[in-house]
Amino acid sequence: MISPAELERLRRKVEAGEVLSGAELEALRDEAARTPGPTLRLTVAHALVNADAQREALPLMQALRRDFPKDLQVRLGLARALLGLERHREAEAELREALVLSPGDPEALKVLAVLALRQGEGARARAYVAEAVERDPFDAEAKLLRAELEAADLPPPPAPEEQVLRPEFTAALTAALGRAGVAFRRQGRDLLVKLASGGVGRVDVGSLYAAYQEAPQGLTEHVEALASRLGGLSSGVGPTGVSLEALRPVLRPSGFVAGTQGALFRPGPEGLEVFYVLEDAEFVRYLPASALTEAGLTLEAVDAAAWHNLELRPADVRPVVIDQGEVRLAEAFSGVWAVTGGDGHDGARLLTKAQRRRLEAATGGGPLRVSLGRREVALLCRDSDGESVRRLAALGHAPDGVPGAFVLDGDSLRSA
Repeated sequence: MISPAELERLRRKVEAGEVLSGAELEALRDEAARTPGPTLRLTVAHALVNADAQREALPLMQALRRDFPKDLQVRLGLARALLGLERHREAEAELREALVLSPGDPEALKVLAVLALRQGEGARARAYVAEAVERDPFDAEAKLLRAELEAADLPPPPAPEEQVLRPEFTAALTAALGRAGVAFRRQGRDLLVKLASGGVGRVDVGSLYAAYQEAPQGLTEHVEALASRLGGLSSGVGPTGVSLEALRPVLRPSGFVAGTQGALFRPGPEGLEVFYVLEDAEFVRYLPASALTEAGLTLEAVDAAAWHNLELRPADVRPVVIDQGEVRLAEAFSGVWAVTGGDGHDGARLLTKAQRRRLEAATGGGPLRVSLGRREVALLCRDSDGESVRRLAALGHAPDGVPGAFVLDGDSLRSA
């Protein structure tokens, strides 16, 4: 009998795809024979697959499926063994059965996407990947598959005449904006631009750089055209006034630069400030204060409309793990949760009744420690969970996030 520590070492080695030595495999077999349940037997089968012994692993997997027909991991393991033997149709059937047992399982969806791609069924592959990303927005493999599928649809780009790195692109763009007389300021990964119609807009520099890499123009021509386009952007307040249905509130730290450039805001809880943006898939536009007079609105009316719109759109609350500074979805309880709207409004969502109901259902209620350090996600844990509180604190904040820690207690958000 091997010690628990040694058994855990062997399991981790198998999970990492490493090949066990003969003695290690034999010890694992002996332990599996003494232990009820599918877990160690499945580990033995995976160890054989790691060693390219799929033919030996297959009958073990098939026996496990017979004994544990409703076990998801058994189905996935059997599909892996079948794929190793290039029995693709049978593997696909097992993966479909896995989806019956666990609808939307990301692992099954990703493998089905690869199989569809091998069969030349790009549309089906994209559908599987899209569902996997929707289920787990932090799944790096799924996002990589999506990027590969998108790249496969594009013709090969011509050889670039010049290789321009992102810092060089950013310097050229800011110089072009200066020449065009466009007021701007850098904030983390974003560029805050003074809009032609008043107010402030935010664009992601990384997105601009990615678009440049696919553009046919040279650097100078591209940034000059981009500066001209950015300088002519509108706040979205047209001749008929502000579209109240498009308004959303966002929380920003005190002194946020948009407030110094004419954007409408009001004081929020604990030194935060509430700004208002017009929902747009491509461009974040802060509502200018001048829009109140132009549209005959009051700050109270704008504020009420923005919060009403967000109240109708609560986001999922899902368990996450923090691993080396990265946030990933967890398969089970982890002590840390995320509000996963991913649209920049998750911090503000914490102040809506609909979102707090979802939080209470997910966390069991009680005061919650809150991190708003990532603009794309709000992270929470129970305020009484010391270890999770320390993990949140160690995560820190991104340049465009809100520093510090907060406590959400009922409908109150206060500094920790």
